[in-house]
Parts: sequence; C-alpha cells; structure tokens
Amino acid sequence: MKKIQIHQNAIAQLCKKYNVEKLYVFGSILTEKFNDNSDIDFIVKFHQLDLSKYADNYFDLKFSLEEILKREIDLLEEKSIKNPYFLEVVNHQKQLIYG
Repeated sequence: MKKIQIHQNAIAQLCKKYNVEKLYVFGSILTEKFNDNSDIDFIVKFHQLDLSKYADNYFDLKFSLEEILKREIDLLEEKSIKNPYFLEVVNHQKQLIYG
C-alpha cells in the first residue's frame, strides 16, 4: 500500500482527468505477499460517461497508472464484476484510494 500512498497525488490527478468517481485497490498489495513482481489490482467506478469516450478513458487510466507505479495493473470496472463469490471477497478486501 506504501507504493500507492507515495503516488497518491498523481493518482488523484489521473482520476480527475479520466472521470473516475471511485478507485479502489484490492489483492496482494494489501498483504505481506506483495513483492517486486506483483501486479496491482484496481477497481474503478467512472462517472457517467458517453459511450464513445469510455474505452479511451479506461485504457488511458490503466496505462497511466502503469507508468506512474511502474507495475502491471489489473483494472476492473466495478459494475462488470458479476461473480457473487468474487464480489464478496473483493468487497471484503478493497480499500478506497480515491472518491
């Protein structure tokens, strides 16, 4: 989580730029298992977006986060999580970092 905290201001600027309503982290970054080879798992909820802008916002945010954090990023959209068991685990783990 320290890696996120170091870049909190830059992440907040990206969230504003890409119309993010809420951004969460979950997974290994919140545990002792996080290491130099770990990716970072994010969940994003966008403000209402024109469909024509959605893909650009999503991928620009993902690639910008990778550039800032120097890590591979897994970016899930909150409303796309359909598996109830996975959703339960994520909701138990996730930590809000923006919004």
